[in-house]
Amino acid sequence: MELTKDLIEIRDFLNEKAEKYNHPDFIDTDPIQIPHLFSEKADIEISAFLASTIAWGQRVTIIKNMQKLISLMDHAPYEFIMNSNNRDLERLNHFKHRTFNGEDCKFFVFSLKNIYENYGSLGELVENIYIKEKSVFNTLAGFREVFFEIHHPERTQKHISNVLKGASAKRLNMFLRWMVRKDNTGVDFGMWSKIPMSELFLPLDVHTGNIARKLGLLTRKQNDWKAVEEITEVLRKFDPVDPIKYDFALFGLGVFEKF
Repeated sequence: MELTKDLIEIRDFLNEKAEKYNHPDFIDTDPIQIPHLFSEKADIEISAFLASTIAWGQRVTIIKNMQKLISLMDHAPYEFIMNSNNRDLERLNHFKHRTFNGEDCKFFVFSLKNIYENYGSLGELVENIYIKEKSVFNTLAGFREVFFEIHHPERTQKHISNVLKGASAKRLNMFLRWMVRKDNTGVDFGMWSKIPMSELFLPLDVHTGNIARKLGLLTRKQNDWKAVEEITEVLRKFDPVDPIKYDFALFGLGVFEKF
């Protein structure tokens, strides 16, 4: 796709908005504030994964529920996951965010423990799948396979998107943005350096999808994986190195500016 005069204007407009919202102030209003509470890599990864997993609905509620979950884990998620006993886990029975309940929460603890015991860490697992597959799509599919390799409640499968079935995987792509994207603003963590920023996909949701369509950057009506590929291809033309910085612009225009 060649950049027409109109597209260049849209790119410049989105560059301004990305710069405006990709700012430390953004952290205070976003679920990404939860992993920013921690300094240890394992605590950051785990809390980011959990926060992104329940990141649907009102942001205020997401943040409040994540603060509650972190409190139930004694403000030490890695330690809790690796060393909690049955009595400790009972605390999670009544945790709830929308359809994510205590049963789901306890399985997430078991699965994360399996990952840290057998794959090194969450970061090592995801990076090693990417190194083998050279594809973020296949990495998301491979991660899901490992996550459910131990015995699990069938109901919990819905909480990790399945890209092989066409899911947009908004929350997984957001988690990858948090962990992989690196710049000098300090919003995203940039801890997983073996996955190139250029290979990331837009965390497509109602807000980013609607704004992308209003700007003429997305024609597909459903928010599915094909739509994710379509809009991300355009964003890579705008910035081949860091296309997902535009998540800040599209999200900001939708949520903060009601564009």
